[in-house]
Amino acid sequence: MRTNYDFAPLRRSAIGFDRLFDLLENAGQAAENYPPFDLEKLDEDSYRITVAVAGFRSDEIEITAQQNQLLVSGRRSGNDEGQYIHRGIATRAFERRFALGDYVQVRGADLRDGLLSIELVREIPEAMKPRKVAIGGAQPQTTIEGQSSENDNHGDVRAA
Repeated sequence: MRTNYDFAPLRRSAIGFDRLFDLLENAGQAAENYPPFDLEKLDEDSYRITVAVAGFRSDEIEITAQQNQLLVSGRRSGNDEGQYIHRGIATRAFERRFALGDYVQVRGADLRDGLLSIELVREIPEAMKPRKVAIGGAQPQTTIEGQSSENDNHGDVRAA
């Protein structure tokens, strides 16, 4: 039994988390499991997706990366002439979607021995990386156009 949750109150107050709520809402839905794939973490910021695409040539497979999503699709283009006694190798068209994290980029893809390998790397921009902030002493006050930041003879304080 599937219980639907209403994320509307959270959507109103959490700006920029729409994708997360969409993933939570769609998490219980049955997923297509063809073609099978492996997901590997190579190091801290490198990943590899390996998709089993036996029977497909490289010109029959399309990889599209856009806005935190990777789409791998395949469609056979040839005519299957011949008389098969048994047909066990699936060559039906497929479409496989992968949600990519922020700053994850596709570096390349390779098709070898019926396995499609897609290399991914997470590159966080320098401005977004954590940095240490030095703690300094009191900052010296500056003067503007010759005005002093000290009290004048009348006791009012001028802003620096």
